[in-house]
Amino acid sequence: MIYPKIPLAQSILEILRAKNISNIVISPGSRNAPLTIGFGNDPFFNCYSVADERSAAFFALGIAQQTKKPVVVVCTSGSALLNYYPAFAEAFYSQIPLIVISADRPQSKIDIGDGQTIRQENVFANHSLFNANLTQEASVNNDNLIQEAIYMAFTKKGPVHINAPFEEPLYETTSELSVNPNIISFESNAIASEDLKPFANLWNTSKKKLVLVGVNEPNAVEQGYMDELANDPSVVVLIETTSNLHHSKFINTIDSIITPFTEKDFIDFQPEILVTFGGMIVSKRIKAFLRKYQPNQHWHIDDLRAYDTFGCLNKHFVMTPNLFFQSFFNLTETVASNYNQMAQDIKAYRQKKSLEYLAKIPFTDLKVFEKVMPALPANSQLHISNSSPIRYAQLFDIEKSIEVYSNRGTSGIDGSTSTAIGGAVGTTKPCVFITGDIGFLYDSNALWNNYIPNNFKIILINNGGGGIFRILPGHKETPVFNTFFETSHCFTAVHLAKMYGFNYLIASNEATLESSLKDLFSNDEKPTLLEVFTPTLENDKVLLDYFKELK
Repeated sequence: MIYPKIPLAQSILEILRAKNISNIVISPGSRNAPLTIGFGNDPFFNCYSVADERSAAFFALGIAQQTKKPVVVVCTSGSALLNYYPAFAEAFYSQIPLIVISADRPQSKIDIGDGQTIRQENVFANHSLFNANLTQEASVNNDNLIQEAIYMAFTKKGPVHINAPFEEPLYETTSELSVNPNIISFESNAIASEDLKPFANLWNTSKKKLVLVGVNEPNAVEQGYMDELANDPSVVVLIETTSNLHHSKFINTIDSIITPFTEKDFIDFQPEILVTFGGMIVSKRIKAFLRKYQPNQHWHIDDLRAYDTFGCLNKHFVMTPNLFFQSFFNLTETVASNYNQMAQDIKAYRQKKSLEYLAKIPFTDLKVFEKVMPALPANSQLHISNSSPIRYAQLFDIEKSIEVYSNRGTSGIDGSTSTAIGGAVGTTKPCVFITGDIGFLYDSNALWNNYIPNNFKIILINNGGGGIFRILPGHKETPVFNTFFETSHCFTAVHLAKMYGFNYLIASNEATLESSLKDLFSNDEKPTLLEVFTPTLENDKVLLDYFKELK
């Protein structure tokens, strides 16, 4: 076996192996050569080379998202490390385990004018679960810091930073280890039991209970508990596309339901108790509604953290939804109420009006999603970019066997493509990625990746700019708006697809979209990109009129 000669690098490698962390994403550099040599020469590690650090970190995030295990990203010293920050923040808010290992200059070389040096220690402090600032020599203290970082990434489901200073020479190797790290077994913290009786008493006397579910891993919550909620006449369950939950009585098109509400409708729909679980909520409308028409009680269920999203959080149940419902439903009773039936009547009416409107609209972004969502292959994964795509996707049903992912931790467009590719690498399922043109172009280095599976598909909706800004308040057709908000452009993806070896398909009307979708999903010989062109100046009006027609 070939090892790096530097003992600190050996310690890092041996500890990661002992903790069974095998997926390593490496960006090229010199200062991280000791780690690169060690990872690359050890068959235990699955090594990926991704040149762009920003893309590399999101790629690692996608793999970790699928494997539920920490993935390591490794970079050289200097500004390379700062490019990890967008993915680092996303991992923090999306609760995805990520281990950043940055090679550094020795402390004596910092702030003296030496090349490729910055202040790397604690650079992610605002979003890091743990910062292991190692010293140059291998030591017991260093070993303990490395293992504590790994433990935090595992148990707290988020990002950690290990900063490792290496002195030259960096490329020397040896066939013998000079370290023998002491491997620590950390004890997991037991979840404290809760007395749920007082909360069950409130539940049993309330006739309007709203359950709102955000980002959720597929198959994370037992269907039996969801069925019990669905069949309770006093409960309405609102789910987002990213919830990965399904029931015929659940409402998964939240904006379609509440956007046309009158003042009386809002008051009638105001819950007495709000129960939330899962991650971030996409719908701005449901957040605005619950902040204005607050429930008497808001309970959040999560084994790690709770955000007071609506300004009325009363209780954080520090447990998984399964553990909560397992105990809670033993204490609850059915309450006579018309709350659920009211919601079902509204849902049926909105669906009827939606179908009538969709039947008469021209080819626009809304029509594209109407055609794309039911065409997605069963038992596949859908990754959705931020900004407009995730909001359009929320307006349509999705087949229950399809798993849905989106970077909703920070809701940025910057690494959506890279994350989707990492997700495709981390699963055996076929993957489809739906994105807008600005997000795609911004993260085009994601395609500079040698590991993209042949069954990876991109549906790129190109409307010539940041279409979401046209539906936000304050939109005016001015040079300032077109240049600095919408970022109008005339680019296409055809040359990018050719350069990176993708099949390329094109659609610009309903007929070509339907035929291209068939071609897209019938060929797995190599990755394929379908670019759909929609009219810049019509999309916003069609969408805004959609909500008016639902009344």
